[in-house]
Amino acid sequence: MKKFLIIFFLILNFTEVYSQCSMCRAVLESEDALETAKGINDGIVYLMTIPYILVGLVGFFVYKQLRK
Repeated sequence: MKKFLIIFFLILNFTEVYSQCSMCRAVLESEDALETAKGINDGIVYLMTIPYILVGLVGFFVYKQLRK
């Protein structure tokens, strides 16, 4: 129970991080922003898919182990 409370507290008490936001905004507001914006959006989608794939694989293996 103590471990659960510590993890719960750490999850709820995070600091907001704004790294690179001003740099991205400055690049995207330039005149040639359309191609750069497409590249940044593709990169965000790529980085977003990796955690979902990992969570899906872990869920699959847990499901497979519990079915035995």
